[in-house]
Amino acid sequence: QVQLAESGGGSVQPGGSLMLSCAASGRTQRNYCMGWFRQAPGKEREPVAAIDSDGRISYADSVKGRFSTTIPQTTLHLQMYSLKPEDTATYYCAACYGITCAGGYCAVSASLHRGMDYWGKGTLVTVSS
Repeated sequence: QVQLAESGGGSVQPGGSLMLSCAASGRTQRNYCMGWFRQAPGKEREPVAAIDSDGRISYADSVKGRFSTTIPQTTLHLQMYSLKPEDTATYYCAACYGITCAGGYCAVSASLHRGMDYWGKGTLVTVSS
């Protein structure tokens, strides 16, 4: 089993920055796909960013150029800049492990969530003036 725990959410004004973190513990593996997802009130969950153990990273069009995800060791980070009110949501990190996890395709897509085996409980980000 793997446990994921997000932190770093909070309230920020439009144009501000926040960094989210996701600490992974338990039986993690060398090969992985990790992703950030968000769900705004009344909306469906959507993928935000994905990163795999080969260093491939992808972003949703809505956050390209503003968000950056890194994983220095076992903690996944999401640096968010130039935040907009429409970024308000609960942000979740998710992961799968193994060579064939996520069907071997770790990238932002409408189906990425189906390949994730582990999920954090989420952290709320509110962007408001």
